[in-house]
Amino acid sequence: MEKRHSNRIPKNLKVTFPCCNKLYSGTVTDLSENGMLINSDVNLPIKSNFEILILINNKIIKISTVFVRLAKEGKDYKGMGVKLLNPPKIYLEFMRNLNGDAKP
Repeated sequence: MEKRHSNRIPKNLKVTFPCCNKLYSGTVTDLSENGMLINSDVNLPIKSNFEILILINNKIIKISTVFVRLAKEGKDYKGMGVKLLNPPKIYLEFMRNLNGDAKP
């Protein structure tokens, strides 16, 4: 089993993401500084690049991602694991605060 580079934090955050001229929605159920698990009914091709929109500190933040794995629970589709590409500073600060690593 592959070891994660950073801790995953359980969360329940709404996201939207445009793809194929449509706007889709999902829920981030766990996140880290470099990845997320997004529960959504959308089934994108592996290695798809897309941007998600997420509300952090009352600001809509755009984060570029790549779809890296399909998450399943038994035989059921659970969501998609995404890798974050160059997450913005506000997102990284948000993660540090969630981790309890915020500096005064």
